[in-house]
Amino acid sequence: MRVLVPVAILISSPVLLMAGAPIRRRYLRYVYRDEAPQILEKERGRVGVHYFVITSRLLKWFCWPTESLTRLASRRGQMSG
Repeated sequence: MRVLVPVAILISSPVLLMAGAPIRRRYLRYVYRDEAPQILEKERGRVGVHYFVITSRLLKWFCWPTESLTRLASRRGQMSG
């Protein structure tokens, strides 16, 4: 699993570069909701695939452009309103 996550991120990189921030936020909401499977199951000694996605620097890097644009747009909206 650890190897497949970066491969999946690279394959989806064009989409992430264009719409990474909303996709990442929606995914994080899914992972951190109450009914979601555990990210770390210490009792069983397991690590879920979500852990590798959440901690991926590659995913953060590909989502950075849209995160920056989102922050910039929200700042400008606050300044004009």
